[in-house]
Amino acid sequence: MSAWRPLPDDSRAGDALSSPPLETFAGPAFEVLRAAPVGAPPPTALVFASPHSGNVYPDEMVAAVRLPLETLRASEDAFIDQVIARAPALGAAVVRARFARAYVDLNREPWEMDPAMFDGDLPDYAQGRTARVAAGLGTIPRVAGEGRPIYGRKLAFEEARARVELAHRPYHDALDRQLAAARAAHGAAILIDWHSMPAVAARGQRTKGGGSCDIVLGDRFGAACSPKLTALVERELETLGYNVTRNAPYAGGYTTEHYGRPARRTHALQIEINRALYMDEVTRAPTEGLAKLTAHAEALTRALAGLDLATLK
Repeated sequence: MSAWRPLPDDSRAGDALSSPPLETFAGPAFEVLRAAPVGAPPPTALVFASPHSGNVYPDEMVAAVRLPLETLRASEDAFIDQVIARAPALGAAVVRARFARAYVDLNREPWEMDPAMFDGDLPDYAQGRTARVAAGLGTIPRVAGEGRPIYGRKLAFEEARARVELAHRPYHDALDRQLAAARAAHGAAILIDWHSMPAVAARGQRTKGGGSCDIVLGDRFGAACSPKLTALVERELETLGYNVTRNAPYAGGYTTEHYGRPARRTHALQIEINRALYMDEVTRAPTEGLAKLTAHAEALTRALAGLDLATLK
């Protein structure tokens, strides 16, 4: 593992739209785009997260995998960081991953590890029997591309530990700090965890209007945020013309479950967007829908920024 370490979370990203389609191992593991200067209170209670939009594949991972990188890239939430790139200008802090999901999944508990992937026994604190591990989608994913094994060899647990310490832990430390700052300044924090879903997953869900699903809102069946927050986001998106469902097939992952504590003044909501709305899933090229979706994300951000936090009970 390289001696390189992520930059402090007061680093600012450059132009998110200028990122190349695939990056090598360089720069920070994540970026925090602030809505206010370091040390100043955040202007709103909003914190946006994009844990799966990264496209960095470190060399030591590439040397160990048996699948083409293009197959691994199908698990990326491509362009989602671009969709929310204007959020800091509208008052929302953004925490954006740069490592690919296939390298380390930041929307998992830190030690969800599949024992079958590793050479030797895992430590007692590893969680090897979760549903996500059973599906091959733990913190270090085992499979990609319709269930095909990612690696051509067993991994050492130290490799997994290094990925957690390099990316997972500091990412969540940064996210936690942004939420704490929002609570301190505004009495509450709103975390929106942004994701995308394959069109095939969206087609399996029917909306109340009868159409196929465009966006899924995951609030852990009401446990992760005030129902008024979910209702506001649903209403705004439907007004913009989207078919919206709740909690199926995605109710929210580790981020939503871990941070969503309405009784402790932190509300978390996951947003899953149908990739067919803005990209070609075969060529991975953006379509004209990307600009439309980005404009609508800005409109939603404005609505959230204007929310009366006292109503979130």
